[in-house]
Amino acid sequence: MSTFDWLVLSSTLIFIIGYGAWRTRGAGATLDSYLLGDRDASWWGVGLSIIATQASAITFLSTPGQAYDDGMRFIQFYFGLPLAMVLIALFAVPIYHRLKVFTAYEYLEGRFDRRTRTLAALLFLVQRGLSNGLSLYAPALVLSAILGWNINLTVWLLGGIMIAYTVAGGTRAVMVTQQGQVAVIFTGMVVAGYLLVHYLPPEVGFTEALQVAGHQGKLNLVDFHFDPTDRYNFWSGMTGGLFLALSYFGTDQSQVQRYLAGRSITQSRLGLLMNGLVKVPMQFGILLIGVLLFVFYQFSPPPLTFNRPVHDRVARSAEYGPQLRTLEDEHETLFLARRQATTQLVEALHSDDPAQLAAAQTHLQATNAATRGLRQQAQVLLKKAVPSAEAKDTDYVFLTFVLNYMPQGLVGLLIAVVLSAAMGSAAAGLNALASTTVIDLYRPSRPHADEAHNVEASRWAAIGWGVLGIGFATFAARLENLIQAVNILGSLFYGTILGIFMVAFFLKRVGGKAVFWSAVVAQAVVLLLFWRTDIGYLWFNIIGSGIVVGLSLLLAVVLHEEPAVQDLIEEEPPGL
Repeated sequence: MSTFDWLVLSSTLIFIIGYGAWRTRGAGATLDSYLLGDRDASWWGVGLSIIATQASAITFLSTPGQAYDDGMRFIQFYFGLPLAMVLIALFAVPIYHRLKVFTAYEYLEGRFDRRTRTLAALLFLVQRGLSNGLSLYAPALVLSAILGWNINLTVWLLGGIMIAYTVAGGTRAVMVTQQGQVAVIFTGMVVAGYLLVHYLPPEVGFTEALQVAGHQGKLNLVDFHFDPTDRYNFWSGMTGGLFLALSYFGTDQSQVQRYLAGRSITQSRLGLLMNGLVKVPMQFGILLIGVLLFVFYQFSPPPLTFNRPVHDRVARSAEYGPQLRTLEDEHETLFLARRQATTQLVEALHSDDPAQLAAAQTHLQATNAATRGLRQQAQVLLKKAVPSAEAKDTDYVFLTFVLNYMPQGLVGLLIAVVLSAAMGSAAAGLNALASTTVIDLYRPSRPHADEAHNVEASRWAAIGWGVLGIGFATFAARLENLIQAVNILGSLFYGTILGIFMVAFFLKRVGGKAVFWSAVVAQAVVLLLFWRTDIGYLWFNIIGSGIVVGLSLLLAVVLHEEPAVQDLIEEEPPGL
């Protein structure tokens, strides 16, 4: 990066963090202040914090690469999210607010027992602790690619900064800084989309770019074909995606903590509904950038592999370097043929000649198939030369464009987008891990500890989870695609957690013993299915919650257990 880029990057991040530190100076003397910001957030502050918590650096690095490789069909993953926001606003928010809980899992002890509360908290801690490591790996990937630093050393450096940032400020600092981070994120992505279209040939505008992408199967927004092994279709999004969103936003402490900080039930509900309105268009825009990247590289020469650090390492190898150069020569020849075929396709679209269009599309499909085969050969060669290399290079697609084609100053802005998203998401996750550890595991065993002691314990818990996240981040390079890895990890645990809360909210005759053992069985079944079958991961959310609900009803009859019912739903009308 240029000196100007570094100036833009550093000044943007320093301003965001400095502003957050100034706005929240003196906060954090009590648990209510440190963990929930004195429960004084407005609806738009809650909404922006929810968006920033979910929109990690992985969103902006991996999602465009997902669309570049597989088209727009990933958008179906989010189809159930708006409905999930409505359901959570109606049923979960009033219960959490009325009880004045610090975590979602506190409610479970009053509704069931200590054991069920602890189980749900532990499932969250395992899932979120690992996910936070993935969120930390993504910005480390950026800096290591820019500076040529060792990826593990970069992970430790960024992890240390994240820990210090989170431990010092608590929830209020996280939420205030997230507002600035969201502004930077939206600005950067709009600029990236505009420049992608601007860099296309003069005869190719936005409309032509979409037509080129559509003729190559990249605008595959909705697929109504039902296939349980297919990860992304309408049915998996509206069912599995709905259940995943219900669990993530309704029971995951990293999100629940965002709207527990709202100053009222109405403010928290409006924050959730804001997320429901913004999230799908936001993800559509990010995926569209990936599709535009695909079109851009039809006219501009793409690298054989976008994983530049591994490529450079192999290129210097005496054993594998010559083979890689041979593949690159073939790739360059294929690119010229593909650009010619794409140009012919654009000309056919302008002339509206069906025969010319069919011939151009056939030619383009042939060159694209040959290119995919060549890239697969390159990936096999890179994996053979560097066994620890990332299995796919799609996480590097957007980053490669930013570093190679963005003008000075905008490179710094786009890197600031990635790092801002990383800070916002990882800080919120770390804050939630600390809250759950202290409130649900530590404080019940030390009921007489004072506020100052518990705040200090929360800070130490954040440090501990931060170090564990750093450790897991060092293994993230072995994963196929970061955005999929995060969602797969969540789906392995969210179904069981959601099932526990569904029983708690709606099945008032079921007690703690029935739901506890149902959850244990459900989690074991989900892990077994993941290990032994090819079922699309979104279905695990339905399977896990379904087993918990169904088996709880059965065990409640067998055990004749008297539940500790907290009938809270009927006390709060569903309106705002």
